[in-house]
Amino acid sequence: MTEIATMSFEDAMKELEAVVSRLESGSASLDESIRLYERGAELRARCEACLREAEERVERITLAQGQPTGTTPAEGL
Repeated sequence: MTEIATMSFEDAMKELEAVVSRLESGSASLDESIRLYERGAELRARCEACLREAEERVERITLAQGQPTGTTPAEGL
């Protein structure tokens, strides 16, 4: 399995959708369902972190005379 902390938003969302689908199908054993649920919770947290980071970056776009002048990376703050 891919390390969740290094996944892109798109990859994490795609895997999260697969996890949800598998859980909804009811075909997993109880132990597997618990593992899937835990992985899904971690994937959801990754997606939320990616969205939060993107939102922070967008908020840092500065406007000068109606034109974007640049961004400040969220990591540098």
